[in-house]
Amino acid sequence: MFIHIGGDTVVFSKDVISILDHQSVKTSKITRKFIEDERKVKHFVDHSTDETKSYVITKDAIYCSPISSLTLKRRAQFVDSLDQFPSVQTDLEELT
Repeated sequence: MFIHIGGDTVVFSKDVISILDHQSVKTSKITRKFIEDERKVKHFVDHSTDETKSYVITKDAIYCSPISSLTLKRRAQFVDSLDQFPSVQTDLEELT
């Protein structure tokens, strides 16, 4: 499943490693250094013209998101809950 993280950007939910709040990145030296170091080795994506409210870290990239980390967490939990339902396959008979 995919998670919409703002604008025209969606990420595969299985690829998400972490969702960080922008305020915690600004106030924590360790978290800020982590983001700076990861920017050197991962693709940094900032398509939004809106203010960055969170960072979505995947195995290949860091995405800036205008959506709060709490909202993104709720979306991720919702997507995970959908994955728990068994897929339903129905046999459709062709009308003749």
